[in-house]
Amino acid sequence: MTTLLLRLEGPLQSWGTQSRFTERDTGREPSKSGVIGLLGAALGRPRTALIDDLAALMMGVRVDREGTIALDYHTVGGSHSRAATYGVAEADGKGHRTVESRRYYLADASFLVGLEARDARGDVLLRELDAALARPTWQLSLGRKAFVPSVPIRLPEMPPFGPSLRDLGLVDALRAYPWPQPRGRYLGGTDQRLRFVIEAQPGTTAEVRNDVPISFEIAHRAYAARWVKTDFHDPLPTESTP
Repeated sequence: MTTLLLRLEGPLQSWGTQSRFTERDTGREPSKSGVIGLLGAALGRPRTALIDDLAALMMGVRVDREGTIALDYHTVGGSHSRAATYGVAEADGKGHRTVESRRYYLADASFLVGLEARDARGDVLLRELDAALARPTWQLSLGRKAFVPSVPIRLPEMPPFGPSLRDLGLVDALRAYPWPQPRGRYLGGTDQRLRFVIEAQPGTTAEVRNDVPISFEIAHRAYAARWVKTDFHDPLPTESTP
């Protein structure tokens, strides 16, 4: 049993699963579709490529820093002059108008993401992903192209913070990784317990998320559902805070 660990941390992140036109949402932690998109970029897979092997990996998230949800209000087009044609063209071609959009994102969040292989083929895939993250084909981002990571996504080679590949199951790998330092109350509280969001077998929990990508092809985007379970864990008894 092998798990690949990733660090997703940056000033801004966005992991939307229900975005529609002018409303762009974000979840409180990385979505599976967002993580698979990031891995596809590292591998250099085009949007038309098959991604069923990546979707088959079990995913879990340890929330090391919750972050704050913020809103970015956008306008496109608009003018104070009646004679101006600046703006977004109407569908009927009779004029232009201002388009408003609301885009939500996470500020100052940090996540440890784990991907667990279910079989020998999955183990080979995890090693391929680890190598691709060391030398990604395309730029890696945290949900949107403008949101770049502030620390390397691939973990360092040397313990205790490395390596990325662990011979442990998903939850054990996330729990065994060094716990973050406690932060002051004004920076997120002093509680050492961390939130874990772990993929579960279908029907075993009530929380369903429609974020398993079937296709990223622009004209044929499709997603399937998965079940997740949220728990809170304390540091392992033998763990020392770095």
